[in-house]
Amino acid sequence: MADTLDVDGRTVSVTHLDKVLYPATGTRKAEVIEYYDHIAPLVLPHLWWRPITRKRWPDGTGAQPFFEKNLPTSAPEWLSRRVIEHSDRTATYPLATSRADLIWFAQQAALELHVPQWTFPVDDAPLAKADRRANRLVLDLDPGPDVTLAQTAEIALLVRDILDGAGLVGYPVTSGSKGIHVYAPLPATVTSDNARTVAKQIATALAAERPDDVTAVMAKAVRAGKVFIDWSQNSSAKTTLSPYSLRGRDAPMVAAPRTWDELADPDIAHVSLAEMLTRVDDLGDLLADLDIAIPDPTTPADDAVDPVAPGVVDLSEYRRKRDKTRTPEPFGDSREDVDVEDSEPPAGPIFVIQEHHARRLHYDFRLEHDGVLVSWAVPKNLPTDPGQNRLAVHTEDHPMDYADFAGDIPAGEYGGGHVEIWDRGTFETEKWRDDEVIVRLHGERIQGRYALIRTGDKNWLAHLMSDEPRPIVPDSLRDPRPMLATLEPVEALDATDWAFEGKWDGYRILAQYTDGALRLRSRSGIDMTADFPQLGSLADDLGLLDVILDGEAVAIDASGRSNFTLLTGRAAADGEVDVRYLVFDILFLNGTSLLRKPWRDRRAVLEEIAPLFARDPVIEVPPVLEGSGEEAMTHSRDRGWEGVVAKRRDSVYQQGRRSTTWRKQKNWRDIEVVVGGWRPGKGNRSSTIGSLLVGLPEDTGLRYIGRVGTGLTERQLAELTAELEPLRRKTSPFLERLDRPIERDAVWVLPKVVAEVRFMDWTTAGHLRHPSWRGIRRDKLPGDL
Repeated sequence: MADTLDVDGRTVSVTHLDKVLYPATGTRKAEVIEYYDHIAPLVLPHLWWRPITRKRWPDGTGAQPFFEKNLPTSAPEWLSRRVIEHSDRTATYPLATSRADLIWFAQQAALELHVPQWTFPVDDAPLAKADRRANRLVLDLDPGPDVTLAQTAEIALLVRDILDGAGLVGYPVTSGSKGIHVYAPLPATVTSDNARTVAKQIATALAAERPDDVTAVMAKAVRAGKVFIDWSQNSSAKTTLSPYSLRGRDAPMVAAPRTWDELADPDIAHVSLAEMLTRVDDLGDLLADLDIAIPDPTTPADDAVDPVAPGVVDLSEYRRKRDKTRTPEPFGDSREDVDVEDSEPPAGPIFVIQEHHARRLHYDFRLEHDGVLVSWAVPKNLPTDPGQNRLAVHTEDHPMDYADFAGDIPAGEYGGGHVEIWDRGTFETEKWRDDEVIVRLHGERIQGRYALIRTGDKNWLAHLMSDEPRPIVPDSLRDPRPMLATLEPVEALDATDWAFEGKWDGYRILAQYTDGALRLRSRSGIDMTADFPQLGSLADDLGLLDVILDGEAVAIDASGRSNFTLLTGRAAADGEVDVRYLVFDILFLNGTSLLRKPWRDRRAVLEEIAPLFARDPVIEVPPVLEGSGEEAMTHSRDRGWEGVVAKRRDSVYQQGRRSTTWRKQKNWRDIEVVVGGWRPGKGNRSSTIGSLLVGLPEDTGLRYIGRVGTGLTERQLAELTAELEPLRRKTSPFLERLDRPIERDAVWVLPKVVAEVRFMDWTTAGHLRHPSWRGIRRDKLPGDL
């Protein structure tokens, strides 16, 4: 029989209050409802305007749970909801905006509440996937086998240091299961893709620094003895257990906010429901500054907070992070006491660089603008060479009197550590835009024309500009084409005259970044810039350099190998494919063509600019393999690579030509083919393609080389059917007659689609033996084969 609860004017029906939901402890549904009732003021800000996926245990945690995304029709009318269009369906998700909502979830035995890092806008406008905006970052630290919570906490402390160095405040939450979630509020909303990229950079950087106990790779096989930093939780399609949510384990554990001091405790443990209630009474909300609730759209306009008017000094973010009673830092009022008659006014707006010995040494660069000091944290200080580019992380505006500050910020306070003035002076403004600032500095130690270019929501690039005009790309490189290798054995070649590189399984891409614009071209000249938005960070890395790079766009699978099938299917993988650009040559740099330079010189230039990509997980310069050709082939086979490319060390770059000064040897056989038709499927493929009829182009048509029916997923079959259907033709495009059973039901198509097929060998009839589909070559045309 149902009872009813009056919760802030809303009626919630509750049933089976004595049902035990946690058999190990005898915790009943009534206690779960009481917990969410008590915790509501703390948990609601972290659920506010986020779609909630519930994990339910109607029969208790000893039984099988299930995830529920769609809101059931039995849900009360007063429960807020929003609709999301998924690729294959539409789902209505509940929102949590009141105590009554949480109690209704608890009545449903929805013990776990999972939410994304993005929020809905307060209006009812449709929200496209690309428009989902995250207002916080999360890093999920998942301990591998034999890794304790204390060891995971040690890594969380390192994550805190990295966040602090980037001007972000970290908040730790023990998950109630195995690991730790570290959240960081973002100063402005960003796209989920951008948040995911930042999280991945943090995870990858820490994994490189601590390879023995940290990994950023999702494959479970590499997690033993390590903490996996899951950066993918920031993707728009992913959710994370909300802070303060219960866990559906044997005992009622909680995703519990913690202090950083607690994480240093070697005896740290997860927090139970009972302990959480006591902690809240004693400590209050440790996440009070993580999420600021989005205003309810029904709030009258008179109750809304007025935004800061343009031109008015706003130091609220600066003051929010600091306790005036504990830090000697100025708060924007001391300059009013200065006797201006006794001081010489500066000749222009001022700048200051402060050396800041916080957890990590960095330099704070501040420029006077609109009554405040606009500030950046520059880990390595401003560059002194036009060939350098330095990361600059935008931080909160500081009061003008901070320009005179030097001293010690107490440990435990925001930015705790020693501060001293490294340089100061005046500057002239050439350009000041939201994404680009150009100034000429006149300091005692720093002089020159500097550009700050925004490359992300907080990340900027600092560059010392040359007063010379940008270099002009020579006519020979206006439409660059890659040099090609000859298919010949490399095992007999020595390392004295030859250099050996891995052969990667992807798309050959020339990246041209000139005049501030990035263009990606395939080997046949097709513009593929829009096909690889992941490589846009290349422009951020290069800054004001003008270059043309040669490399391979690849997808990296769970084993760490390049995977062509994964690459061709990346559009259907919801953005989760790890795409990278492996750079192995450079053709042009700042007005100088390198085509006639020997490979050894071009490689030296490439390695000089390689540090620009060191912080970018998407761009890599793979090392040259050591040893002879035979050793290089052994190395490639041991690692499951596609093969090896050998290049004469004195070889010049021959655009668009296949030369014996570059040679390649594969570890298996791949072939590029043209699709000339298909045969309908049978059985469970009766409504789609059964096998593809493929050939090689000759002057007057296609030479038939066989059928390909394996290696195709259901999604690929559906996509191929849609792509080939408009290309139907009445006659065969093949030069020879095919076997009668094949021709009887064949559907012919115009030979326009190029694909890659892997096979074991050739039959005596000249057909492929055991062919397997790998994917469409979007970067090639039939004439390229």
